[in-house]
Amino acid sequence: MVPRRAPPRWFSPAWPTGPARPASAAAQQGSRRRLLLARATRQEVLGLYRRIFRLVRKWQAASGQMEDTIKEKQYILNEARTLFQKNKNLTDTDLIKQCIDECTARIEIGLHYQIPYPRPIHLPPMGLTPLRGRGLRSQEKLRKFSKPVYLKSHDEIS
Repeated sequence: MVPRRAPPRWFSPAWPTGPARPASAAAQQGSRRRLLLARATRQEVLGLYRRIFRLVRKWQAASGQMEDTIKEKQYILNEARTLFQKNKNLTDTDLIKQCIDECTARIEIGLHYQIPYPRPIHLPPMGLTPLRGRGLRSQEKLRKFSKPVYLKSHDEIS
């Protein structure tokens, strides 16, 4: 009888093998829910990306001049590509939802006002009422919180 040889070291698992422990029903359901949520947000993001490209095909500048139309179309494409590339590795669902809301708001504002650029806001210096005191730090904090959703990523890019 030939003695049985042990398998080579690289072949043996690092942990003991045995019957796999089945995951609990709650863990399986949570995993399925995360997967469905990820699919839903992925589909929503891809839908927004396609919507932007469809919008560019139909875009006309408010001035009616062809060179303005070409510049605005190019701006929309570059802005969309830049923001989508910058945010493609996000995994936090709250941040993804915030980016989706910003994209939707910018599309709607662009369609309504017929301008592709984000609408600037003007807040006079020290114009916001702070909770306490009139310090510069509290004003900066209030400005950050009062920034509209469609301008959240604008300062980061420009």
